[in-house]
Amino acid sequence: MSQAVMQAKLWYAQRISAMVLGLCVSIHLVIIFYAIRGGLTAEEILGRTQGNIAFAIFYEIFVLACFVHAPIGLANILEETFSKGFISKTLSSLLAVLILILGSTAVIGVYTGGAV
Repeated sequence: MSQAVMQAKLWYAQRISAMVLGLCVSIHLVIIFYAIRGGLTAEEILGRTQGNIAFAIFYEIFVLACFVHAPIGLANILEETFSKGFISKTLSSLLAVLILILGSTAVIGVYTGGAV
C-alpha cells in the first residue's frame, strides 16, 4: 500500500472517529447534567449503571473511538515535531494500547461494580 493511500485511510479514520467522539461527548455531558441535576451521588450513579448493558456498550464505543482517534493525532504531532520513525510509531502504539486496556477496564469495572 502506498504512503499516500495509507495517509488517506488514517485521515478518514481520524475524521470518522472524531464524529463518533463528538456525539459521545455530547451524550456523556447530557447524562452528567441529568445525573447531577437531581443531586445523585457517585454511589447512586454507579448503582444505576451497574449491570446496564446499554451504558456499557455506549462507553465501550466511546473508548474505541478514542483508541482510533488519539494515537493517529499523536503520531501526526510527533512526526511533524521530530521525524517519522520509531519514536512516533512506538509512542502512538503505546497510547493506543493504554487507551484500550484502561478504558475497557473502566467500562467493565462500572458494569460489574468492580467484581470481575
